[in-house]
Amino acid sequence: MSRFLLRSTYTADGLRGLAGDGGSRRAEVVRKMVEDAGGRLESMHFAFGEDDTYVVCELPDHPTAASLAIAIGAAGGLRVQVTPVLTPEEVDEATRRTAAYSAPGA
Repeated sequence: MSRFLLRSTYTADGLRGLAGDGGSRRAEVVRKMVEDAGGRLESMHFAFGEDDTYVVCELPDHPTAASLAIAIGAAGGLRVQVTPVLTPEEVDEATRRTAAYSAPGA
């Protein structure tokens, strides 16, 4: 499974929904969505800044992550960005691989 970071920002309607539901209810909705997609929720945090929530989860693949982003966006209330993230061990593996590349103009 691959890990993903979902960062989201509430719209005005989304904030009204959060005020009614509370954080624990929203976290349960996210957990169920991730698990129903075949994944595992690692953590969910609320923030006060550029982003309102941070979710780290494992999902089976990139199309699954895209489907969650589409469903979240289509439902309204949130704008979401999905970023694949790597473990330190995955970065170690990447640094052991080689790739041929020439810089522009080289």
